[in-house]
Amino acid sequence: MEKGRILFLNGVTSSGKTSIVDALQAREDIFFWVLANDLFQQTVGEQYLKRDYWKYLSEAILMMYHTAKLFSDMGKHVLLDGILVEREEISPHYRQMSEILRENPLDIVEVYCPLSICRQRNLLRGDRYETQSQEQQDCMAKGIAYSLRVDTSVLSSKACADKIMEKLFY
Repeated sequence: MEKGRILFLNGVTSSGKTSIVDALQAREDIFFWVLANDLFQQTVGEQYLKRDYWKYLSEAILMMYHTAKLFSDMGKHVLLDGILVEREEISPHYRQMSEILRENPLDIVEVYCPLSICRQRNLLRGDRYETQSQEQQDCMAKGIAYSLRVDTSVLSSKACADKIMEKLFY
């Protein structure tokens, strides 16, 4: 059985990852299963996250990568909506993710948006705090081997999805 492709949309909060996921899922020509940091964070009880946020979140994120591997091994295409951060509790995050998915077809897409725009989006959303994108940028993994970069400040979510499909699938 041919393995499904894994697309990791990596970017800070409010960079536009989830909007691109929605645009990719709206396509008629391909189907993706979606796994997201936010969804896997919900698998952890709130009291544990309050006690030791990064310990439990890092475990959930690593399980997300194993889940993506399982889907891919079963021939299913997967979208990962997340951020590769390097914090002591999950370090070396990028290397761990790469090791888990080493035998699977993986493309990492950098979802970029200037921090000033992310800050505005954070305020509009109301469920993020103003400097959250900057804080994530500061601890994002370095040296990531990106297959592609999309800029949501100049392209719509649909245009980003079209670019991803054109460059990585066709």
